[in-house]
Formats: sequence, structure tokens, C-alpha cells
Amino acid sequence: MLDTHFRRLPGDVGNARTWPFPVQFRVVRGADPAAIVHGSPEVFLEPFIAAALDLVACGVRGITTSCGFLALLQKELAAALPVPVATSSLLQAPLIEAMLPAGQQVGILTFAAEALSPRHLAAVGVRAETPIEGLPPDSLFRRVYGNRGGISDPAELEREVVAAARTLVERHPNVGAILCECTNLPPHSAAIAAATGRPVFDIVGFIEWFARGLSPQSYR
Repeated sequence: MLDTHFRRLPGDVGNARTWPFPVQFRVVRGADPAAIVHGSPEVFLEPFIAAALDLVACGVRGITTSCGFLALLQKELAAALPVPVATSSLLQAPLIEAMLPAGQQVGILTFAAEALSPRHLAAVGVRAETPIEGLPPDSLFRRVYGNRGGISDPAELEREVVAAARTLVERHPNVGAILCECTNLPPHSAAIAAATGRPVFDIVGFIEWFARGLSPQSYR
């Protein structure tokens, strides 16, 4: 978990009630949104490894994170830990594109488009030319989830998110599915799908799939 203090809505990766199975959290102190999104996550590699190893020692069987920009650490964390690691929702992009009809592509909705670089995409196998749309820098969403203050107004947050998603599909009509990079976006995934008519993939659906692999359902 990043070092944050904002309200986490139901559906947010950091709200324990989001999950249909037990979860544990560890906060990596100093790894705030500015440091990870606009800084160098590599500086925090060892603290993230230490936090993950502590979780594993407590019985955790799979690791995820609370920020899609930690895609930059996917290979390093996977190499360092004894359990599977899914750092970022962006890992889904190649699979989503493989499922889409001919001529369609995935589009990414992100916290900060200006910060989501080709390096982030390459780290998890996403095509460099993938369409990307972010929330405006002066949006309430960026203020709240960037740890810069602001009242967490779910209705206003959803309005901003839906507007960004609509812009994404208007600019790129061949976007056949939307992938939410940001782990604070899933509370609004249903609204995004309703507004755009596209399937929406996010970190919550990804980790539910991930967890099912760790503990398959028995049908006996």
C-alpha cells in the first residue's frame, strides 16, 4: 500500500470490504502518490520487498499493490518474492486485446496520463501505441487521490471519471474495452461501462481472478 490518508470508497483496492476473501495490508512509509506516480518507484523497491515478505510470513499467498504505476517493479518483485505478484491492473492489457474483435483495441484510463510512460507499459507488456486518457491535473480526483486534500465527494469523482472515459472513446472510437490503471477507479467501473458502452476491466476484477487461481473453487 502507498502511504496515503484519503477516504477509500467501497470498491477501492484499499477498502477491505471490497474483497470477497480475507486480505491483509502493509503500508510502505514515504511511498506517497507523488513519489510513485511522478517520482522513481525504484527507490522504494527494498521497502516494498520487505513489506511483501512480512505479509508472506503472516500466511499471505499472493501480493498486489495499491497503485498501477508500480508496474515498473513487476519483474523485480516477482523475482524477489516466493509467491505470485500482480503489481498492476495494466498486466491485463495483452489478454484483453487478445479477446477483442478485429480492429478494436484496449484503451487505458489512468490517474495521470502525463506520467504513464512507455517504460511503465513495456514493463508489463503493453503496446506503446495504446490509447491513454487521464484525469485532469486540476480535478478533484487528482487532488483527493494524489494526497493533496479535497473532500471525497463520490458523485463529483464519478462525474470526472465518466467524463475522462467518454473523452477516451471519442478520441479513439476503435477502443473496444477500457482498462482502469488506477486502483481508485473501480468504484466507478459500472458507471464507466454504462456511459461508454464498453466492457471495463480494473484491479478488483483482476485480483479476484488472481485469487481464484490461488484457491480454486471445489465443485465436489
